[in-house]
Amino acid sequence: MSNPSRRAFLVAGSLTALASSRAFGANDKLRIGVIGAGQRMDTLLDCADRVGPNDIVAVSDAYGQRSEAVVRRSTSLPGTPATVYPDYRGVLDHKDIDAVFIASPDHWHVRMAVAALAAGKDVYLEKPVTHTLEEGATLTNAVRSSKQILQCGMQQRSWTHFRSAVELVQGGSIGRVVQVRTYWWQNYQRSTAPGSPRTALKMDELNWKQWLGGAPDQPFSEDKFYRWRWYWNFGGGAMTDLFTHWIDVVQWAMQSDQPSQAFMLGGKYVFPEWDCPDTVQAAFRYPGHDGQGFDVVYEGMMASSIDDGGIEFRGTEATLKLNRGGFTVYREGVPHDQNPILSEKSFRDGTITHMQNFFDCVKSRKEPNAPVETGVAAARAGHIGNLAYHGNGQTKWPA
Repeated sequence: MSNPSRRAFLVAGSLTALASSRAFGANDKLRIGVIGAGQRMDTLLDCADRVGPNDIVAVSDAYGQRSEAVVRRSTSLPGTPATVYPDYRGVLDHKDIDAVFIASPDHWHVRMAVAALAAGKDVYLEKPVTHTLEEGATLTNAVRSSKQILQCGMQQRSWTHFRSAVELVQGGSIGRVVQVRTYWWQNYQRSTAPGSPRTALKMDELNWKQWLGGAPDQPFSEDKFYRWRWYWNFGGGAMTDLFTHWIDVVQWAMQSDQPSQAFMLGGKYVFPEWDCPDTVQAAFRYPGHDGQGFDVVYEGMMASSIDDGGIEFRGTEATLKLNRGGFTVYREGVPHDQNPILSEKSFRDGTITHMQNFFDCVKSRKEPNAPVETGVAAARAGHIGNLAYHGNGQTKWPA
């Protein structure tokens, strides 16, 4: 069941946001540059089409097939077809671009975003926004010393039911929260796993050296190209791919953005060819914003997808269970047949609302829902977990 007043508030908010997205007008289109044109970029561009008029002006990807797919997409819309640039800096030099979407592998994120900001472009940057701990200060300084808008790809920050859940936690509705459980299971053995099914690569259209960028020189690997998240040179495994989303929500709700201690146990049980562990158990201790500490645990593996992913806030008065489909609240001391006492379902993918917020902020110049500090803090927690994994299974922070 759902609280009627809360439901009315959410509907009103949705209508207000919809009206705002229309404010651009038919002839006031956001001119977009695309950097990194893989699967995630397809989703971002789909969302952009749903929230406001836009033109794809230019595209750059190390794999020509992906750039050409974006060109075909741009020709289906009124306007001039997108220009292809082999080097992403060509997109940034283009004078007719308002904002760039960056969905490259992680090791490119900060370099590309900083260059885009310096070129006077607003940026939608996919998560994790950093590939290393050190990059956090670099990105933050670049954003705060510019006049540009940067939206981190932490879409839960705009997802209606996540915002409602955070309000409940911060408002004390479930009591004092001392433990938060997060989890995410995916099955990379199935054909529907990220990076699958794999299309046959046309090697003459892939610039492998360009794709590597600042990463160490190494021979081409199809698995690294498709599943780069699981190799340290390019990604950070589950902790920066999946956990980053959930810890962002936890840090937001608990108003504490930096753990003081981390433990991580990981193993390569199913995919020994990967650098990163495919099975993870991790725990983090937070000091809390008011001196009342709390613990966060994460578990996941990449060969089982039952239960998918979610968060459980364990409070002294109630437990709030939250995922991308909605949330439920179970009150302590309430008869079993009366729980959950409150529930709310998602009405659409939060990436749409998050992109809408970005469009609105490009126009209004207001702070976006996921400013740089939130993205850096979320990525930092994943990096600290990996730091523990690379050590003796634990670390204190600051290190």
